[in-house]
Amino acid sequence: MSLIYKKLSEIYTQYILIVVMPFIGISAAVYAAEPVQTLSLEEAVYLSQSNDPWLVSNQFQQDAIKSESIAAGTLPDPKISVGLANLSINTFDFGQEAMTQMKIGVTQMFPRGDSLSLRQQQLELTAEQYPFLRQDRRAKLSVTTAQIWFDVYKAQESIALIERNRNLFEQLSDVVKAGYSSALVKSNQQDIIRAQLEVTRLEDKLTVLAQQEDMFKQKLSEWVGKAFVDEYRIDHEQDYELLFSTFTVPNILPQIKLTNPNLYFDEEKSQHYQQALYEAFSVHPLISALEQRIESSRKGVELKKQLYKPEWGVNAGYSYRGDDPMGNSRDDLLSIGVSFDLPIFTSSKQDKQVQAAIYQSESIKTEKWLLLRNMMASYGTAKAQLLKLEQRQTLYNDFLLPQMQDQADASLTAYTNDKGDFAEVVRSLIAQLNTQLDALAINVDLQKVKVQLNYFFTPKVGPVSISHESYVDGEAK
Repeated sequence: MSLIYKKLSEIYTQYILIVVMPFIGISAAVYAAEPVQTLSLEEAVYLSQSNDPWLVSNQFQQDAIKSESIAAGTLPDPKISVGLANLSINTFDFGQEAMTQMKIGVTQMFPRGDSLSLRQQQLELTAEQYPFLRQDRRAKLSVTTAQIWFDVYKAQESIALIERNRNLFEQLSDVVKAGYSSALVKSNQQDIIRAQLEVTRLEDKLTVLAQQEDMFKQKLSEWVGKAFVDEYRIDHEQDYELLFSTFTVPNILPQIKLTNPNLYFDEEKSQHYQQALYEAFSVHPLISALEQRIESSRKGVELKKQLYKPEWGVNAGYSYRGDDPMGNSRDDLLSIGVSFDLPIFTSSKQDKQVQAAIYQSESIKTEKWLLLRNMMASYGTAKAQLLKLEQRQTLYNDFLLPQMQDQADASLTAYTNDKGDFAEVVRSLIAQLNTQLDALAINVDLQKVKVQLNYFFTPKVGPVSISHESYVDGEAK
């Protein structure tokens, strides 16, 4: 790029022309009038995890189930009954008949077997899955936020790259005009139109990229914005007020560190590749949450087996009787009894309920294997992307970018020496710009894939695991 600028400067000197500074975009002037904030990748992930209402809701759900488990382990409330028995409807005289009584009774039921304890344990196991679900949610927030952040970065740096090349094309257009007016080189009106056309095309690309950048920023606001945070978080304090109309991201591309890099080799190089993946994925929060559901379903099977046992009830009653018509006192009465049911028709009721609980438990087990298969397939897909992107990155850095630079220098040198065609100069410069944009896209996509791959090893990964390395025109600096 510097060689091309140097060559253009030499042409200006040869024709004794004054090089006019290229036009600076109006958007830059607008942004300069407003405070510009820089949002790093770490800050974006932190904000998304701090402001997520799903995490708050999940904590409430866990607390609700914990409270329910305490209630489930408590005996049912006793029942009190109050009644008047055997009152004469002719006289309504409480003391006329010896059978007339004022009755007060208490009944206490005792659930079957260990139903209370098992139900409490089942709910406690259910509640224990929620911390794993929150851990998985934070990991997914990191992935989602980071990938959108990288999209913003790619759009921003693509704009910066095209801006630099637009300056080059504008200078080239001035050179063609100067050559055409001086007739010192074989410039023609078609060359002038072609140069202006390419500048216009670059303007269109800048407009499209600016549109994409704004869209990605607004999309990012869904995750890192603080809208309605005060509605669902108590004593929320956040000193980072992000203005989505003016914020920018650093121009240094974060380099994501891979977790378990030994698993990215070809399967043939590892005899225990599948086993190693299974062991790594088995501690993933989603798998751990499923394990808790499986344990809870097992308790559900034990709970259903309690249906074979009777449900007991104890009742006690006190009956008050009035004096007889002669004024003699009558004895009050005390009643005590026990009730229980007889689960004798088990083949069509209890057996089927236990069987249904077993089927439900087995169904949840299959969810685990389905999830593991999905994770392995998704991991394999992302790993294949990683390996191919690394190959393309090497190809671009070692061959394509230097070759495009050489071609652009050679075509411009030939044109300035009246040995080349202006159309070839334009084609080579456009090809060089497109190659630089492709290299930038590869570098960004590589980091996005690494973020996705690290998700599969969530227990070993923090919010983001990065180092920083600068990329300019597709090359590491």
